[in-house]
Order: sequence, then C-alpha cells, then structure tokens
Amino acid sequence: MKRVLLVNTNVEKSPYPVPPLGLCMIAANLENRYEVKVYDGVFDEGKSLPQLVGAFAPDFVGFSIRNIDDVVADREIYYISDILDRFILPVKSITNVPIIIGGSGFSIFPEALMDLTKADYGVVGEGEDIFPVLLDRIVEGKPVDDLPNLLTAGRKHVTSGSRPGFSLHPPSVFAEIDRRIDFAPYLAKGVYSIQTKRGCSHGCIYCTYPVIEGRTFKTRTASSVADEIEQAHKRLGFITFEFVDSTFNDPKGHAEAICREIIRRKLKVRLRTMGMNPRHCSEELFELMMHAGFAQIDATPDTASPRMLKTMKKGFNLDEIVEMATLIRKFNLPTMWFFLFGGPGEDRSTFNETVDFIRSYISPEDLVYLNAGLRIYPNTPLCHTAIREGRIKPDESILYPPVYYYSAALPKKELEQCIRETAQLFHNCIPALETAPPKEMIGEAVAKKNREGLTEPMFRTLLAIRRQWRKEGRI
Repeated sequence: MKRVLLVNTNVEKSPYPVPPLGLCMIAANLENRYEVKVYDGVFDEGKSLPQLVGAFAPDFVGFSIRNIDDVVADREIYYISDILDRFILPVKSITNVPIIIGGSGFSIFPEALMDLTKADYGVVGEGEDIFPVLLDRIVEGKPVDDLPNLLTAGRKHVTSGSRPGFSLHPPSVFAEIDRRIDFAPYLAKGVYSIQTKRGCSHGCIYCTYPVIEGRTFKTRTASSVADEIEQAHKRLGFITFEFVDSTFNDPKGHAEAICREIIRRKLKVRLRTMGMNPRHCSEELFELMMHAGFAQIDATPDTASPRMLKTMKKGFNLDEIVEMATLIRKFNLPTMWFFLFGGPGEDRSTFNETVDFIRSYISPEDLVYLNAGLRIYPNTPLCHTAIREGRIKPDESILYPPVYYYSAALPKKELEQCIRETAQLFHNCIPALETAPPKEMIGEAVAKKNREGLTEPMFRTLLAIRRQWRKEGRI
C-alpha cells in the first residue's frame, strides 16, 4: 500500500490554535486505499517533520496552506516564507516524491504559489474527491490533465468547474480530528472544528469563500452534524465545538435544525460559531442556540452604515443588524463583533454611522474589533474595482506585499485616526493592530477566572480588567 503524508503548515495560535480539519477529512477519504499520516505543524512548527519523512518514507507528500497573511494592514504577518523554510524546502531536500499543495490559502493564489513552492501538483478548492483520484492516476501512470481544479507544474491556469465524480458537495466524511493528530495540546485552549456546509451564496465584495467553496450552499443533515459532535464529545469530554461555516445560520432553517437535533439528544456540549447572518436571526433561533449550548458567537456585519452595506453587497440591512444586536443583548450571548472600514465610498459620515450603532446597540461587555483597510484578493469584486480605479494593474501580483483598499474619501491615515479615537471612547473597541493583550492583563484574567470560577469567554474577563485598568490610568 502506497504511503501518503499530509502536512499542516499552519503555525498560528492566536487567538487560539485551530486543528487541521481539511487535512483530516482528506485523510478519512484516503485511508481505505493508502496508508496515511497527518503531520500537524501548529505546535511542532516543522521541527520533527524531516525525521518523520525519513521514518515513514512516504510515496506522496501533501501540504496544506491555510493562510497567506493575517489580513491586518501594517502588521504584515506573512506566512508563506516560513511555510517554505520550515516545511516544504526541508522535505524536498530529503525526498523527491511528488509534492501536492492545497488548502484555502493556496486556492486563492494557486498559480503564484505553484511557482514559489515548485510543487508537482496543486489542488484548488475541495480536495476529498480529487486527491485520491489524482494519486490513483499517478500510481497507474495515467494522465491527469483532464482533472478539474488541478494545477500541474506544466499547467499554468486552473481548469475550473466540476465534472462527474467531482461535484461540489457538503462534507461527506467525519474528520475525526482527534484520531488523526495529537489533540492533547488543543484541549486547553483550542476547539474542535465542525463544518456543517460548504459554499456561500452571498456577494460580499472582498470575500474569497465563493472562490474557494463555490457560490451555492451544500449542507449536511442535522443528524450527521449531531453524530459527529456526539461521537467526538464521548471521546474527548468537555471541549468547545466551533462551527466554521462561512455563516452559521444560512440557509434559513439549517442552524435551527442542527440545534434541535443537539437538544433532542440531550447533548451537554459547549458551542461557538463564526459569522451570523443578521437576515436570518430570530428569537426562535437564539432560544434554540442557548438551549443547545452556545457560549459565544462572532457577529461580522462589517459596517452599520446603510450606504456601505449596499456598497459592500452584504445582503442585509441596518434594521436586521439592529434586530440581531437586540437579540444578542436580550439573551446575553457573549459576542465578538467585527467591523471593516475603508471600502469604496467610505467617508467620515459612514464611519460615524457605525460608531453610533456601537454606542447604541452593542453591550460594553462584548468585544468590538475595528479593522482599517480591505485586503484585495484575486477574482473578487473588490479586485475588479481596484483594477478599474487604477489602484492595481490587471497582471500585478498581490500575493506579497499584500495590497489593501482604502477609500479615497477617507484616506488611510485619517481612517486610522478615526479608529484610534473610537477606541478611546469605548473600552471594548480594539483596533486590529492591538488585538494581543499585554501578558500582565492575561495573567490577571486567568487569576480572576480561577479565583471566581468564571465560565464566561476569556474576552469578557479581559474586557472587565481593561475597563479597570483604564480607571486606574494603567492604559
């Protein structure tokens, strides 16, 4: 049986370490035909990888690239150089077996990353179906040029679309992440990632989800999602399960069905989720979420300006954001809010509309991130706008250095000043550049949680200490 080594090149641990869900799903699809190992680089950071390659002697090595950069202007944390130095180049120096690249980050810049990594093959988008077929063809000596969403060293452009056998679908296998990697380091600070669907039908101008996963929702059944949570909960005990869909409560009724199934099974679990779509929020949904075990959510409206909501093509309106915020406060569901400033047409008045919303509707106990500038990614509406306005050239590389869009009506320096002033007004508003709390503050937060037996999310404890520090003049 041929051997396959799958390598997670992500080493980012802030705000918490994220396990390699995609690689584990590919491993689940390969394991009946190949001997598979998953190397998780989050904590080891490549140190033991050469030794593993020597001992395992793989016939194929697949590398997953999750992130290109941290999407925060001026901080410029660029991951690709470290990925090359810590993972890909050391492996290539000791083996000449085929190298295959994939992952969400790769799928955004496939041609450029093929050139940088000198990989033999690159898989764009979903990998579960195409990866085993690619390996089979290589083993059998058959051509691969007809496979969709595949780059080879000689093919410079991606053949997009789906064909029979490669249809975009919801996740069809359980990742069983904890069975494929050492999950012990995640038990303290990490989460167990759950994907309930793929794709996104929305048209946000900067977003890459439709590019990576497609423009329609492909949903799992509620029973399948609950099965995975129940089984992982039995194996691991108490850990937070995080739904990592582009938006949790899309399409309408999907999140409700999942919550009802968790409640029906009487699972005592702790849940959190990424983006909530204000259009599909309701009192019924929040009641179900609280009963199911939700301890935290992320709210990502990006703006609370009616004009900017239209410009950003968010697909919901201000009244719906207000309704979501009202429900969040009614149910006291801890929430991290994210606002993104600087899109086309942003000016002082639209900025102030969002600040007015924060003042009026967001609880001081909830965290608000304020981000300046929109990262431009290929094949997005924002990229087309930037080209049309002459900000970037059609053939210009925007892989590195990263390129950000700022409205001409609110230039970068002026926008950053607006954000600093807002952060001074509200203790719970944090500029994106200042997301890492001081070590002393983290220490006080940990001590406070232990001393008082607090079960609230860490960000709420940190905000309480931050408010106290401000009163004392320590910040």
